[in-house]
Amino acid sequence: MAPIALETPAVEPQFNNTKVLIKPWTRPQPTTEKLEYAELPKIDLSIFDQPGGKQELARQLYDAVTKVGFWSVVNTGIDDERVLRQFSFGNAFFKEPLEEKRFPCNFSEGEYFGYRENSRWIGDTGVKENVEMLNIPKAIPAFTNVGKHRIVEQNWEEIASFHRDLFDKVVRKLFVLISIILELPENYLADAHAYDEESDDHLRYMLYNVRSQEEWDKAQAYSKGGHTDFGSLTLLFSQHIAGLQIRTPEGEWKYVSPVEGGITCNAADTLSFLTNGFIKSTIHRVVTPPKDQINVARLGLLYFNRPGANTPMKTVPSPLLDRLGLISEEDKDPNKPVVSGTDYVRARVKDVHYKTVLEKREGTSFEFKGLKVQNHYA
Repeated sequence: MAPIALETPAVEPQFNNTKVLIKPWTRPQPTTEKLEYAELPKIDLSIFDQPGGKQELARQLYDAVTKVGFWSVVNTGIDDERVLRQFSFGNAFFKEPLEEKRFPCNFSEGEYFGYRENSRWIGDTGVKENVEMLNIPKAIPAFTNVGKHRIVEQNWEEIASFHRDLFDKVVRKLFVLISIILELPENYLADAHAYDEESDDHLRYMLYNVRSQEEWDKAQAYSKGGHTDFGSLTLLFSQHIAGLQIRTPEGEWKYVSPVEGGITCNAADTLSFLTNGFIKSTIHRVVTPPKDQINVARLGLLYFNRPGANTPMKTVPSPLLDRLGLISEEDKDPNKPVVSGTDYVRARVKDVHYKTVLEKREGTSFEFKGLKVQNHYA
């Protein structure tokens, strides 16, 4: 009689939960090369709560959001020690072995939370992407079950507090200023992106691994067109490795300089969509670092704000946009079927990222539930 085959019970993978020592991270030395930097407005949030402060800041921000799409904020109330601490968490994470960088992004469903390995090839260049990232969701009940890497789990209270403060002290205030520009109720856009509501906002630790000059040349020859961001607002903390460039309204590529004690901000595609192009989502790119920085990995700390599951994707009811003829009769119809902000952004992510090869996307578009979505991701 043949022996009875017994099924081997499934064994859950065992991960290393040893406490990770977080070594302090410091910014590299700035480049000594002479680079051409874009002149971006600097918004001082310390006057936000002063009498007339919001109105003055909205006036200062107007040209930035309608013509350039990039600006910086200072005096946010977020100490640089806390910022460096987040960089230190990211630096520790990227030094982990690959088998410990679990919980990969579920790009097949358009979801961004988790780890993204630098595994895609750039067209037919024979060069791989050099970008790794870890995307951390908001600390709200809807995301309780999202897997956390051990460094995130072990430092969750500190990370979650920083995550929330970025929204309350920076993003919310910027939405108030933009609502004032649009002549909407002050809290209109902040409510449409409410932190406690479900949305794909995330804090990102990001690493551009070192490449040779030859690899940079091949990659840039393929992707020199740049890209726009998918969400509503992006915050970028200074890390001193030059490389970020924006395409100015005049069509020139210029570097974005580090902001001492501040944050570089940009409007993204969803905010442009919600204002029918009135607010600009600027094309930007990361290029070869200067020669005195090319052998230093470029560690990044960013916050991506995205519209929520309850945000309808149609032009906002702005009196200013209405006077400019930017609100269609269809968008004024309260019964018009609309796509949610979360579904819209996830469709964008799925279209671009669920691939093994990074394809040229500039000038392409796709249909999603009746919306024609234009890409600029080259």
